[in-house]
Amino acid sequence: MASGDAYDKLELELRRGVVVLATLSQLHTARYGYELRQSLSESGMPIEEGTLYPLLRRLESQGALTSEWRTDGGPPRRYYVLSADGRELCERLTAAWRGLNDTMDHLLKGGERHAP
Repeated sequence: MASGDAYDKLELELRRGVVVLATLSQLHTARYGYELRQSLSESGMPIEEGTLYPLLRRLESQGALTSEWRTDGGPPRRYYVLSADGRELCERLTAAWRGLNDTMDHLLKGGERHAP
């Protein structure tokens, strides 16, 4: 059995694999970073600031997100939302995730998966 430290590292690797999809899934409506981080955390997907903000900038530079600065009567905040390409990316990654999830469910139940 893996030690607690080894388990923590392996769990972190699993989470890293889904952080992009988790983030995209929450940006169908515009959100600023802290609000997005809170939403993800409340849904069981906590993300450190040092991970989230570079990810948002990378996704924007890749064309998956657009952003704008708003004040809304308070401090300036940068709001992010999916672009048209980002919506398509989210749909494709969601389909891939569902396929992987189905495969893993089958494998974890002891079955064998045969290629079509």
